[in-house]
Amino acid sequence: MKYISYLTAVVLALLVVLVVFDATGRYLFSHGSTALQELEWHFFDVVILLSIAFTLRHNAHVRVDIFYEKFSPKTQALINIISTLFFVLPLSFLIIYISIDFVTMSFEQLEASSDPGGLKYRWIVKALMPLAFVFLALQAFKELVSDIKKWKSL
Repeated sequence: MKYISYLTAVVLALLVVLVVFDATGRYLFSHGSTALQELEWHFFDVVILLSIAFTLRHNAHVRVDIFYEKFSPKTQALINIISTLFFVLPLSFLIIYISIDFVTMSFEQLEASSDPGGLKYRWIVKALMPLAFVFLALQAFKELVSDIKKWKSL
C-alpha cells in the first residue's frame, strides 16, 4: 500500500505540471490539445482510484464525525465492523464484479476517445477500477480484523 501511495503522489505531481502546461498553452498561446486534456482526466482517475484504500487505511474517509467521535472506542469499533461488513465489502465486490466486464468490453473493442486527437487505449485507465476496489477490499479486511480485535479487547 505504501508504494501505491508513492505512485499516486508522483501521478498527482505530474497532474499539476500537466494542468499548468495545458492552461498556459491554451490561454497564453491559444493552443490546446485534446490529448492533454484527456490525459489530465486519466491522471485524476489514477489519483482518486488509487487513493481509496489509502484513505481507509489512515481513517480519513468521510463519516459523520460529530456523532462518531463522541462514542466510546468499543462502539466506534462496532460501527466500523458493521460498516465494513455491510457497506464497504459488499460495495467493493459489486464494483469488482461489474467493472471486470466493463474493462473487458473496452479492451476487446480497443476503445479510444471519440474526439479527434484524443487518447487511445482507454481500457488501461478503466482497468484501474476493479484493481482499486480489490485494494479497498484487502484494506477493509485488514481494518475489519483490527476492529474485531479492538472490540473484543475493550
